[in-house]
Order: sequence, then structure tokens, then C-alpha cells
Amino acid sequence: MTGSQPPALMDQWISTFLEAQMAERNAARNTRLAYGRDLKDLSAWLDRRGRSFAATDKADIEGYLIQCDANGLSKSTRARRLSAIKQLFRFAHEEGWRADNPALRLPGPGKMQRLPKTLTPDEVERLLTTARGHGRNPGDRLRNRALVELLYATGMRVSELVGLPVAAVRGDPAMVLVRGKGGKERLVPMSRPARAAVADWLVRRDADLAAARAGGKPASAAAERALFPGNGADGHMTRQYFHAVLKDITIRAGIDPDRVTPHTLRHAFATHLLAGGADLRVIQSLLGHADVATTEIYTHVMDDHLRALVLTHHPLASATPRAARKP
Repeated sequence: MTGSQPPALMDQWISTFLEAQMAERNAARNTRLAYGRDLKDLSAWLDRRGRSFAATDKADIEGYLIQCDANGLSKSTRARRLSAIKQLFRFAHEEGWRADNPALRLPGPGKMQRLPKTLTPDEVERLLTTARGHGRNPGDRLRNRALVELLYATGMRVSELVGLPVAAVRGDPAMVLVRGKGGKERLVPMSRPARAAVADWLVRRDADLAAARAGGKPASAAAERALFPGNGADGHMTRQYFHAVLKDITIRAGIDPDRVTPHTLRHAFATHLLAGGADLRVIQSLLGHADVATTEIYTHVMDDHLRALVLTHHPLASATPRAARKP
């Protein structure tokens, strides 16, 4: 469910959130089951107090976490519950279900923050190269190349990518207008390879749709408006289908499929921009983050990268004590 209208029931909030976790982040089944149990426990706690996800505030969440501590839950369990809560409300905020995120700055019970998975530029290049030759027919190969090139070039969310209207890329624009979660719009630039891939795909897409109309089997009006048409009610390729396509490309590229999701390429886009010297505020704007605090996670990724460079390349970083070295 997208847009500004939140689900009526808390169970619907949870199920929609878990579906997105699977589609966008490839969350493991056990993780989704654990998050589902955690969030149902929170919803039951809120319901007993006459509260709901739509009306929950920071004090409610703090009260729930205090209760978890009083019940003797371990630090790791409380950390997981807080993680589920934070991700749920971040998702709700980005979807436009809430104007704020009541869990944004809640401190965890001493558990280290998990850094986002990312890929090296070489691994991304392998994915892009593989995508160009992956598909059952020439049309699929052109589409798959355009999908992966666009995702890495723009840092779009997978829902934004598959839902992109064809009108957004007509005329070979250097910038694409993206309608993000909550209906917020932003402009993202397209690289030269992405523009070329999209242009090639448009020729094939338009020809396929014209052939279908001529054969008496026209696509739906929604599919005609989509850059990547699909058979679903929305008329465009589903997030789940693209996730499966990306998995196949990843395996063929010789990369561990557990390391790659559509969201991983979004992280790679941001991390590689930051490594290239881009300003954090610029990256925030390109990613469509409402709060720069969300974008700041990438500085931690770079901190680890820079630390590794120092430890492996600095002449004084040797494990051998200086006094023990030969003159």
C-alpha cells in the first residue's frame, strides 16, 4: 500500500511492512517471522492502552521498551525489537502513513548499529556487464540492462524504479523526476550508460506494445504508462519479479546472492558517491531521505573503509613494534 492513507488495522501495517522487507531488502524468513512476532507484541501492548501505530509517540515506545526490560528480556531480544520498531516507523514515514517518525532517535540497549551491505565498484561493474546478456530473449536483455543501470545510476528505491512512468524518460532527459514514498518528488541525474540503456529499451518496449495492439491484444492503460510494463493491477513490473531477476543476474556474475538485493545497489550508489567526494546533503537529496541522520550511516561505512586503508597501507601500521624492527 502506498500513498498517504495508512492501513486501518495494526495487523495490516505489519503485513505490508513485512512484504516490503522481503521485496526490497530480501529479509530472511526467520527475520521476518521474528519481526512479525515483535511487532504483534507491540501492537497488543498499544491496543491494551487504547493506542495505535498511527497515534504512537516516542513516550509510548519508550514505555514499551521499559516493560520489555522489566519482563527480563535479554539485551539482544530488546535490540531486535527496537530494530523492528524503528524499521516499521521509518517505513510508515516514507510511505506517507505518518508525518513523523517517533522511533527516529531512540537509543538501543547497547547493541552496535549494523552497517548497510554494499558492493565494490568492481562488483557493480560485474553486475552491469552480466545484466546486458541476461534474459530469455533480446527484449528481456534490454530491459534487464536498463533496470540495473538505472538503479545504480540513480539510487532509486526498487518501488520507485519499477513504478517509473515512461513519460519520465521520454526525450533522453539528463534528470529524471522521481515520485518517492509519501508522494514526495525529487530529481535524480542519469549517467550516460543509463541513458543509453533506457533509450535502447524504449525502442524495444514501444515496438512490443505496438505489436500487441496490432495483434488485437493491447496492454492495459496502466501498462502503456509504465516504463517497465507488467501484468499486475498497477500495470508495471512488481518488486518481487525484479528481485528474482536481480538474483539470477547476481548468481551469473559470480557474486554471493545473499549479499545483493535492490537495496544493496542503492547503498552502493550512496557509498560510492561519498567515496568520490560528494556532500552528505547532496546524497540525502538524491536518496530522498527526509532526515540527514538517515544518510549519515554511510559515513560509518566510509570510516571502516578508510580505517582499513590506513591499516593496510600506512608504513607505521605494521603489527611489528617499531623497537623490534631492524634499522
